Amino acid sequence: MTSAEYTATRSRVLRDELIGLYGVVERNLYLTKRYFLWDVAFLLWTIANTLTIVFIARGVNVGPVQQNQLATKLLVGGVIWAFLGIIFEIVTETVAWERWEGTIEYTFMAPVSRPVHLIGMGVYAVLYGLVRAAAVFIAVVAFIGIHLPHANYSAAIALLAIASVSFIGVGMMTAVLPLISPEKGTQLGFVAQGLMLVVSGVYYPVSVLPTWMQWVAKISPATYALRGNRRQIIDGAGLAWADVWPLLVIGAFSIPIGLAVFKVGERYAKRHGKLKRSG
Repeated sequence: MTSAEYTATRSRVLRDELIGLYGVVERNLYLTKRYFLWDVAFLLWTIANTLTIVFIARGVNVGPVQQNQLATKLLVGGVIWAFLGIIFEIVTETVAWERWEGTIEYTFMAPVSRPVHLIGMGVYAVLYGLVRAAAVFIAVVAFIGIHLPHANYSAAIALLAIASVSFIGVGMMTAVLPLISPEKGTQLGFVAQGLMLVVSGVYYPVSVLPTWMQWVAKISPATYALRGNRRQIIDGAGLAWADVWPLLVIGAFSIPIGLAVFKVGERYAKRHGKLKRSG
């Protein structure tokens, strides 16, 4: 094969993979339209839940400035976790949704590589999560009247984009659970999400945790996203390398590990006939 033919082949393969990636994202958009009212219900529930948390600041006996700062910290925690949590959930429930729709066998036989399939789910999750997080943020700020004169939104979005890569990788690892255990896999995925919520300092500083939990928090991408976003929204800080490099390292390891784990789980499920089973 000549170098020109090799280059043409690689270009064709890349084009096909990009078309497949777009197809995965587009398919999820159609699913969102189909279950639009469910999405609206979950959005309203998320707004109400975030308001419940943020109103805690109104019950603390401190001055207006400190109260506004505390409300902002709680708001950032709730909104960022809603964003990162939806990425985690969508990627984790990749198999569960296919089984629910009755399309799992067709999807796994489709001419799309598994990395493209899973990364496509992650790309859609990021886009959906951004829209949902923005809606929650605007609704809570408008309802309570929080003042954010120094917020650096561009830096906050950039840090979230970096953190999303890590969460997609972690979601790939837990996505294998419904594949190998149709009866209990989805529930175990939510357990993993809850454990990450506890150690990441969503509503409190990581420093209040026991020492061993603080060590676990170091490998959670949410820890660095929350720490950086709070400084960016409250103080107007820019991207800090101390927050960026851990996310880059976690993302560089989590994506390949997630793909490898899912591949092993997929092979196991096919060998033992677990694809079509429902819990």
